[in-house]
Amino acid sequence: MSSDPYKAGLVGTDLIAAKKDVEGSLVVVLRGSLEDRGLNLTDSVTRALLAGEIHELIVTDEPTARPGSRVDRIAYIGFVEITSGGVIAVGDRLVCAGVSIGTIAGYDTTHLPNHMNIVATASRRTDGTDSGLALGDEVLIGGIGHDNGLEA
Repeated sequence: MSSDPYKAGLVGTDLIAAKKDVEGSLVVVLRGSLEDRGLNLTDSVTRALLAGEIHELIVTDEPTARPGSRVDRIAYIGFVEITSGGVIAVGDRLVCAGVSIGTIAGYDTTHLPNHMNIVATASRRTDGTDSGLALGDEVLIGGIGHDNGLEA
């Protein structure tokens, strides 16, 4: 049996009783999409983000995107600098410039230690420029959704 309680299926996001939103601002706005990106989402349901870290935001329209899955169809949103750290979780809402972008599906660590890819699911894959995002736009990640498909 795995020593990771998420990988072993022992806990899900319902373990979280309360948490604050993670805040940041866009430092890069990206454009473009791919059909065969090949992201491998980690088994982790939560990730701690520290103030000052920079991570990449990506959106997918694949409804099966979840921890431990592969994600191919993506659009690039941008890079966020974390201004107020905390913990994000699968099922959290990703909001940029006051507009809901999607729901956190998982994390890809291909580029660590440089940055982590934070992947959100949405009904449409819209990149950062097509979403009308601009440098300095506020990013909020939080407010766990109720339909994240994870069991405790």
